[in-house]
Amino acid sequence: MRTNEDELREPELGADLLVAFVNTLDLDEGTDVLDDPAAFENWCSERAVSAGDPEEARSVRDALRSFLGGGSPSLPSLELETTCSDRVVSLRARTAAEAAVASSVVLSIQGSMGRVKLCAADDCRWAFYDRSKNGSRTWCSMGVCGNRQKARTYRAKGDE
Repeated sequence: MRTNEDELREPELGADLLVAFVNTLDLDEGTDVLDDPAAFENWCSERAVSAGDPEEARSVRDALRSFLGGGSPSLPSLELETTCSDRVVSLRARTAAEAAVASSVVLSIQGSMGRVKLCAADDCRWAFYDRSKNGSRTWCSMGVCGNRQKARTYRAKGDE
């Protein structure tokens, strides 16, 4: 439940929020935060947004995951409020779905949406923000998914 203090906070739009939203589905663990109302409410509270309609959130998340995986999905139609203050035009997001879409818009305008990626490991598909200098990172973690893939490749070469 949002408190009066939360009402004064605005969600911090951008890569961190978008990645966290996409990662509410964990394929490796087989968990989905959106399936647990208390966990989803907690996730939202930490980010100063309301849960909104869980089905809308799921639809947005699935579309964004598809987009990050190279698809061309249709996002659900959402109304994003714009505000002007202190010589800045901003997007205002109230729900998790709105915050994810607004974050995507912000990153697209900045030209950095391409740095939000899904891990190349088929058994992972965790979202991450590629902070590498040349933007060529393919795994969420070199220490986990990258090493697993290198070990698979090495074993495959030994079988030849």
